[in-house]
Order: sequence, then structure tokens, then C-alpha cells
Amino acid sequence: MEITSSGSQTIQKAEGEMVKLGCTYTPAAEDKGELDIEWSNVSPDMTQKDKLILSYAAAEMHHYDPELSKRLKFLTEPNQGDASISISGLRASDTGTYQCKVKKAPGVDMRKVTLVVLVSPSVPKCWVDGGEEKGGTVSLRCKSSQGSIPLTYVWKRETGGAMPTTATQDAQTGELLIKNHTESNTGTYVCEAKNAVGQSQCKYALRAYNPTDKVGVIVGAVIGALLLFLLLLLLIWLLICCCQKKRYQKEAANEIREDAPAPESRPSSRQSSRHSSFQSIAGYRTHQGVHYTSVGGHLPSIHESGSNAGSNAPSTAGDRAASLKYDHRYGYAV
Repeated sequence: MEITSSGSQTIQKAEGEMVKLGCTYTPAAEDKGELDIEWSNVSPDMTQKDKLILSYAAAEMHHYDPELSKRLKFLTEPNQGDASISISGLRASDTGTYQCKVKKAPGVDMRKVTLVVLVSPSVPKCWVDGGEEKGGTVSLRCKSSQGSIPLTYVWKRETGGAMPTTATQDAQTGELLIKNHTESNTGTYVCEAKNAVGQSQCKYALRAYNPTDKVGVIVGAVIGALLLFLLLLLLIWLLICCCQKKRYQKEAANEIREDAPAPESRPSSRQSSRHSSFQSIAGYRTHQGVHYTSVGGHLPSIHESGSNAGSNAPSTAGDRAASLKYDHRYGYAV
């Protein structure tokens, strides 16, 4: 048994395409046994078993990988000397080494083919890293988020003339560096990202601005920082003053409560008390409209209100005691 397929041992295809893995064979005259064909995905780990994906035995075909069953097939009848297969709709996960093994006792032979599924570059992103000030250095950047390596980047000037003489570019990083930027460098620049299976591009409109007053910016930033600092100090001072005011008010309230004198008896209370005592001692009841005087040695005269207010009875005490008069301020005779 001899496998006669020739060609490259490594095949590169773009994602989504179809690939053919050849495996033609020629049995020897003494190979009389039953034909057995196996296609396997060889494990990169030598300690692991290879993964069987397709077989042909006893005139029947068998699939072993559900993800490949609808995309994998023999190109012709395997018993006719051609065990080649095709895989359609290639995916990045299909990358690997495939082995074709043909056995017809006593002969056996095998062949390995490496398949590399390449992913085309995604649409790159173009941007400027830094500013676009006149007289400075401008850095245009370009990057694809997806795509099989190696990826290369090429910048071209689409409008505004030829590429500036001060421009240099890095095909690996996608950076276009323009030194001593001037108004003549403005225009549209195109970045093209490409690999072995495809390419994509993006554009950037480069402008030129007058340089900013850096000294003024720095001074403004310093003044702003100082104002912010002063405002912070003012807020702290106001907070301290507010706390001290509340503390002073609380202490003053406590002092007022401690220094407050006991409440005095109202004159009416004293009048009622003395009047009650006088009644209890004299042994008679009071009458409405009659004013009574206190006892001072001998009982003084009693002054009545009303029609007899103008007549005064002679004092029983003589000249020794003066006549007492009722004082409305105190509620008793003085």
C-alpha cells in the first residue's frame, strides 16, 4: 500500500472558504484484505489520542465529529483509489494537522497535512495619538482588532499631495509619525491592514492647529487650584464657627437654668393667707363690701364701704396708735 498524493504539507486558507485535503493511494498486488480508511485530527499533545473524524469501512462511511459532519465529506468513492476529503465553511477552530490512514492487509500507509485557517483583518481603527499642533510631532495610529498574524499596516496619503518628507511609518505597529507638522501636511490619510488572506482600511482627516499658550494654561491651572484651596478653607472655617455657636448657645441655656431664682409668692397669695389667719383669730366671717384692718396693740377701727364710708368711729386705742389704712398694692392694712 502506498499513498501517492503529493503537494504542500501545509495549506493556508481564509476563513469561510473550502479546502481539499488530498489522499490518493495505490494498493500493492499482495494487499488482499478489506479496505479501511481513517481521517483523524492529530493532537498537538503527544500524550493524548488523536481525534477520529471520518472513516470508511465495509463500504460504509461514518462521521465522528458533530461540528464537522455537515461540512466534511469524501470527494469521490473511497474504494476507487482516492480517499481525499473536503471541508467547507472553514473556521479558525479547524486549524490543525489532519492524518489520512489507508489500510488493506497486509499493506498500510498514512499521510499528514497541516491546515491553517487564516482570518482576514477586521476594519481597522484610525486615530491621532496626541495633538495636531503646528510645529509639533503628529502620531497617526492604525489597529485591527481581529486578523491572523502576520498583520502589516501601510499608510498612504489620499488627498493633499504626496506623503510628507518628514513622515516615517512602522508596518508592524501601524504608526505614522510626522515631525514638524505644518499646514501643508493636512489632508486625508488611509491606513491599510492586510495579511495573507485579506485586507481592510480606514481613513483619517489630518488637520493643523495653532499651538496653545501653555504658560497661560499652567497659570490658569495654578490659580484655579489656589481658589479651590481657599474655598475649601472657607468652608472649614464656616463649619467650625457654626459648631462653636451651637456649643455657646447650649452652655448659655444651661447657665440660665442654674442661676434662675425660686419663684416669689404672689401678693394675692399673701393677702389670702393673712386674711385667713385674721379670720381664724377673730372668730368671725367676712362680709362683702367691708374692709378690715390688722390688729396693732388694740383693735383698730373698721372702715365700711358704701353709704357709711364717710363716717368714722372713734378709735378705742386713743392717741397711742395711728389709724391703719388698707393698701390695695399689698392687699392688707398698713
